[in-house]
Amino acid sequence: MAGILEGKKGLIFGALNDKSIAWKAAEAAVREGASIVLTNTAMALRFGTVDELAQKCSAPVVVADATSVEDLENLVDETMNHFGGKFDFVLHSVGMSPNIRKNIPYENLNYDFLSKTLDISAVSFHKLLKVLYAKDALKDNGSVVALSYIAADRAVGGYSDMADAKALLQSITRNFGTIFGRRNGVRVNTVSQSPTMTSAGQGIAGMDKMFDYADKLSPLGNASAEDCADYLVTLFSDYTRKITMQNLYSDGGFSSMVITQEMF
Repeated sequence: MAGILEGKKGLIFGALNDKSIAWKAAEAAVREGASIVLTNTAMALRFGTVDELAQKCSAPVVVADATSVEDLENLVDETMNHFGGKFDFVLHSVGMSPNIRKNIPYENLNYDFLSKTLDISAVSFHKLLKVLYAKDALKDNGSVVALSYIAADRAVGGYSDMADAKALLQSITRNFGTIFGRRNGVRVNTVSQSPTMTSAGQGIAGMDKMFDYADKLSPLGNASAEDCADYLVTLFSDYTRKITMQNLYSDGGFSSMVITQEMF
């Protein structure tokens, strides 16, 4: 039986190692019949194991800095050359905060670091969408998805300026979604995932406690990276062609909870 992405072609940002949501998304997309191109920074390619994923998925890897419009233009051109034309879906899984890496508290942010956080984690999404739109790179009814987090909407201790970046990411999603959708039906959405023990996630102070708390509060428990990947596949597919400009939760119900009876 054919998969739900049979014949589709996509570009996936951010796979680092087998703990990455982007890594799992790449595997799931190929499992469902898609052909993909992988991309990450030169540093990530040196320190990660992306070549292993590329071999497994029969996918080329194109080096690109998501904050560089020039790199993104080259990336989109190379992706279109590889596929012989337009493609169907994109996953933006890009985020980093120097303030978090250096344990600088939110009330004492380094503003140069904040600018880098916003550029890498949010403005890069606008740059990507701008390049995709200008080059008319996506097929009609295509899909672009970025990874967000509930801290964009609610205060989450320890998430620092990444919360601001995710809020900006979701605003970009809404604004560019109106533009892309009206032209050729391209959808733009974000997915807010449960706390996940990725390499980036483990760098957040108190992540283990956040993970355990969310798992206990969520009626279905935390969504895993594999769960998120399966959800992303549905958003890349034709089954969700009327869903756009949304922040969609893959979190076991956590976002709708306040307290459980067991906590009384």
